[in-house]
Amino acid sequence: MVSPSSALPKVVDDATGDEATPRRAKWWYVTFHNVTAMVGAGVLSLPYAMAHLGWGPGLVALLASWGITLYTLRLLIELHECVPGVRFDRLRDLGAHALGPRLGPWVVVPQQLIVQLGCDMVYMVTGGKCLQKFAESVCPRCAPLHQSYWICIFGSFQFLLSQLPNLDAITAVSFAAAAMSLWYCSAELRAAATCIICVDLSDELDGICVACSYSTISWAACVARGPVRGVSYAYKAGTAADSTFRVFSALGQVAFAYAGHGVVLEIQATIPSTPTKPSRAPMWKGTVAAYLVTAACYFPVALLGYWAFGRDVGDNVLVALQRPPWLVAAANMMVVIHVVGSYQVYAMPIFESIETILVTRFRLPQGLLLRLVARSAYVAFTLFIAVTFPFFGDLLGFFGGFGFTPTSYFLPCILWLKIKKPPRFSASWCANWGCIVVGVLLMIVSTIGGLRSIVQDASTFQFYS
Repeated sequence: MVSPSSALPKVVDDATGDEATPRRAKWWYVTFHNVTAMVGAGVLSLPYAMAHLGWGPGLVALLASWGITLYTLRLLIELHECVPGVRFDRLRDLGAHALGPRLGPWVVVPQQLIVQLGCDMVYMVTGGKCLQKFAESVCPRCAPLHQSYWICIFGSFQFLLSQLPNLDAITAVSFAAAAMSLWYCSAELRAAATCIICVDLSDELDGICVACSYSTISWAACVARGPVRGVSYAYKAGTAADSTFRVFSALGQVAFAYAGHGVVLEIQATIPSTPTKPSRAPMWKGTVAAYLVTAACYFPVALLGYWAFGRDVGDNVLVALQRPPWLVAAANMMVVIHVVGSYQVYAMPIFESIETILVTRFRLPQGLLLRLVARSAYVAFTLFIAVTFPFFGDLLGFFGGFGFTPTSYFLPCILWLKIKKPPRFSASWCANWGCIVVGVLLMIVSTIGGLRSIVQDASTFQFYS
């Protein structure tokens, strides 16, 4: 999943020499950044998407999304230095160059905000559900609490963390994630033949360890337990309309998983570049390596999770696992720790935007009271949505189509066509227009499917019970 630009190192502007982190990243830094940006809680819903798509269409959707999004990443990498002597370090800057200073930001910035807001809502639901599963695994005889309470408990942590001034102030979460994940990284990832190189990238390494650990635990536990008794891979019974819209929503869940495009230019901005050694070569090398790691996380979870539970798999495969209890509890706690920090990563840019607007436009005094009210209001809003619509898979389908599909599937192609202007009906022209058509159709159907699934599930859900 995509991370906001503020979570990444700032870079020196070659013209002004502003004080910041210099451009000295290597290609393997790119790998860590990209895996951290992409691999997230969305991987847990891939078996659920497979259950609605089936073996053949599901595998095709996974492979097609993997290939298309890798291709569109390549386009952004090439466009980073499309103007000699200029490096577009932000997607909004590239959008302004391609579409104009007025239209460009209005196209790019709202998409980034939708991604950040959507991720925070999904993470609020994910954290509450996994916290509930952790408690049930640790203490199966304890009196159960309703899911809404667990989401509120998770939200209470976000109320506290949101008052910290910036991302640097939540390093304790990173240390906790490292302590919980390093053992599982060494044990589980060795079993999965996944190699992690230890470099001085503590935040990114922690994120990779946590995300890859619980994804590895997910599919390894599925293999260990084998298929459930009476497992069925047939499509669920229901009306043709219901099945069709569930397929649309499942496509959105797949799209949600392949999202790192909103941050790729910021990652490339950390790499040195010269006329003889442009940044696109190490950037592409690191991106391909990251996509291989992503495939190693995604495909086993999707295929083996579906193999183990069939059409009855839940929208969070970790919740469906029961044994061994200690491993299930550990994996769910990893997810909780992961999304506690990730929520703040996506929320901090929104906090800054809200506070800037309140100070500059409404002339409110900047200070602790403004931060308390503004940030608490945002957390309360995402908590309200999460408690009201705690449908993990449905939210992934909706935001995967409405928020992630444009930046991952067709916006890079539009920018490429506007800037490079390839000859009509050339290979580049056809490939990009093909991605645009597929991306727009995917955005429409998955948004509709996700929204309908939310409405349908809400009709039988007991709100705030």
